[in-house]
Amino acid sequence: MRRLVLLLMATVVLLTGTAWAATPTDPRITAAVAAWAQQNLYVDPDFASIADRDETLQVISNAKVPVFVAVVPSGEWFPEKGDTTLLAGRLAAANGKPGVYVVMDGDRSYGVAHQLGAYAPTWTYADGDEALSKQLSEYLDGLRESTYSTPKPARTEPLPPEPEDSAPVEKFTVGKAIANGLGGTVLGVMGGGLLGGIVLIVAAIARPRRKGRA
Repeated sequence: MRRLVLLLMATVVLLTGTAWAATPTDPRITAAVAAWAQQNLYVDPDFASIADRDETLQVISNAKVPVFVAVVPSGEWFPEKGDTTLLAGRLAAANGKPGVYVVMDGDRSYGVAHQLGAYAPTWTYADGDEALSKQLSEYLDGLRESTYSTPKPARTEPLPPEPEDSAPVEKFTVGKAIANGLGGTVLGVMGGGLLGGIVLIVAAIARPRRKGRA
């Protein structure tokens, strides 16, 4: 009996831990996924005053593929450190449905294709004070379905850092500066002498011809 109780407790802990790990902790993600259960648009309260919700929903419904839109703040101060396509990928993973996931922050629209054979623009700019529906429409104009690309999950991890330049940096010294200056002077003198010699040769060849014409 005791062994059975311990087994049940371990199962509960395992299931609870798995569910906790799978639950997004970012409030933007949890709010968007909850809203998408009703309609494919989530607007953060901070953007409610500039969102033309009905028109944006119409743009979403006219799309050729499933589109999920989150109008939320983004930037360097959030966990993705300004990598807004990473936020779009995490939204896609949390929602778990194939489609194009678009994050809009009022200035740009970012998007990713998730488990869908399609090309989605990385981002587009807003042209002045365009309505959100207009911004989304312009972003989706760049969306292309593809039968050649293999559907794959959107990226949910940060990009690896770019490798640093391993070439040694030459230190500045007075001796090297003088040597470089002398080298440049010598090359200049040699080049000038060579050019002068060519000019003298051409002049010598041309002189008899002038006499002959006279």
